[in-house]
Amino acid sequence: MPLPPAGPPALEIRGLVKRYGRTVAVDGLDLDASFGAVTAVLGPNGAGKTTTVECCEGLRTPDAGSVRVLGQDPRRGGAQLRSRVGVMLQDGGLPTAARPLALLRHLARLHASAAPVEPLAERLGIDAFARTPVRRLSGGQRQRLALAAALVGRPELVFLDEPGAGLDPQARLAVHDVVRGLVADGVAVVLTTHDMEEAERLAGTVVVVDHGRVVAAGTPADLTGSRTAAATIRFEAPPALPLAGLAQALPAGTTAEEPAPGRYLVAGHVDPQVVATVTSWCAAQGVMPERLTLGRRTLEDVFLELTGRGLR
Repeated sequence: MPLPPAGPPALEIRGLVKRYGRTVAVDGLDLDASFGAVTAVLGPNGAGKTTTVECCEGLRTPDAGSVRVLGQDPRRGGAQLRSRVGVMLQDGGLPTAARPLALLRHLARLHASAAPVEPLAERLGIDAFARTPVRRLSGGQRQRLALAAALVGRPELVFLDEPGAGLDPQARLAVHDVVRGLVADGVAVVLTTHDMEEAERLAGTVVVVDHGRVVAAGTPADLTGSRTAAATIRFEAPPALPLAGLAQALPAGTTAEEPAPGRYLVAGHVDPQVVATVTSWCAAQGVMPERLTLGRRTLEDVFLELTGRGLR
């Protein structure tokens, strides 16, 4: 598939507002998704992600703001626009009596320029269960079939909802390779996921949404600070150790916290002296730090900082 000409983004959202009664699900949200890139939309449950995507798919009518999908209003684009957009839902919406390969061939016949079915099925391992009725497929097999169904029409923009959910490591790698292939072909991919590692691996841009608003956006490296000297020390020890003393001994800008009982995180500018300070503090407490690792802040760290640790 040739790269689309330079111009507006594949998806452009400006000031999107959607209410359900007195509940504001989306509150003035702005978002762009470019061709030839993965844009990951992250947020806790109830943050407004699903409503936003439904507005993009023409399933919901915004109360304010605008949505442009491939330059058109998704509610008025009709069949011509729908044929250029692929949608993969986690539920899938697949007919339970259908057999996977026959279903993909049927969907291909509905498109003027469909992707070859057999190579797509082979890449996603669907040929291994090609004749098994959908109702008998495992969750991971349904996920792969739903992805193939979204891609068989050669979309220019595709929405993927939790594409790695329920997959074993081999299937996850295959799905990720397919997504990277889409990017190489110039397709715009909008990914909604709770898998932070998946988003960090695949996305060129990450957009964090909470309470219907964008609270952060940027590349994974920018959001995690991996372009800078910021780093982390993680270790396990008995819970509820007195961190005040450690915090006082650390240099300015370096923090110590216990994000979960018995799991400790030191974040900031980590150098040999900081490592020595942490291990000396542990020795003073009479504890042996277990699973001590050095690394950088992850996307999950950033996500929890932005959206909180409380259950929704």
